[in-house]
Amino acid sequence: MSAAGLWTSGCLWIAAASLSATPAWRAPAALPFGKLAVLELREEDPKQPPLPRPGDEKLGPLALRSVDPMPDGRGWKLTVQAFAPGLAIIPPMDLGDGRRTPELRVKVARDVEFGELWMGVGGGHEDELPEIPFPFIWASLLLLPFVVMGYFFIRRWRRNSGKRLQKKAQRAFAKAWPPPTKERGALDAAHAAGREWLAAALSEEARAWGPKEFRAHALGPWATWVESLDAARFGKATPAFPNLLELKRSLGGQP
Repeated sequence: MSAAGLWTSGCLWIAAASLSATPAWRAPAALPFGKLAVLELREEDPKQPPLPRPGDEKLGPLALRSVDPMPDGRGWKLTVQAFAPGLAIIPPMDLGDGRRTPELRVKVARDVEFGELWMGVGGGHEDELPEIPFPFIWASLLLLPFVVMGYFFIRRWRRNSGKRLQKKAQRAFAKAWPPPTKERGALDAAHAAGREWLAAALSEEARAWGPKEFRAHALGPWATWVESLDAARFGKATPAFPNLLELKRSLGGQP
């Protein structure tokens, strides 16, 4: 082999040796903002001598708090602290013996847990305040008066639903009684409205009561009401339609 070939092979061997001697970083996926974290700088090649101690006070944007040797003597544990959120870039460092560290890129969280250290870092919209948990339990106590008021309102509304239904049926009956004509449609409308009022004021059984049942319950005007409607359907004028006020008084006196 010629001298030129030997020189070229030697250069390639030296370059390969220098590449294999490159130290390696070991870092977590993300660094906590404002808290201490540990980075490891190791020499993975056992043929290489131990790494010199890094002596800088900062590793890029990270503050270097302490440097401790690893138990196996193949590297260093670097305790750092991040005060700038975002992506921290540690540029290559010359260790003084011909070896250089690779560039390290590691993320720094933009928020912190409630009660932890936080400070503004001048990042504008990128600065995020600590998350403050919302006091749901205490806030629910403020809703307690409204819940109680709503309960009594609904209870009163349901208790008076029968009275409202009765008044509605009474108004509908007042519009249909007495029948404007003795045609079958007007008579049936008055009869249906009267039965709705009876069911709302008394019970569903009152829908089927006849004159005998009405008189048994001291509802004489309503017995006459049934008889007058039956007579009107057959074209008879007697008994006459009872007065609306008389029907109201009779029904209003029931418990």
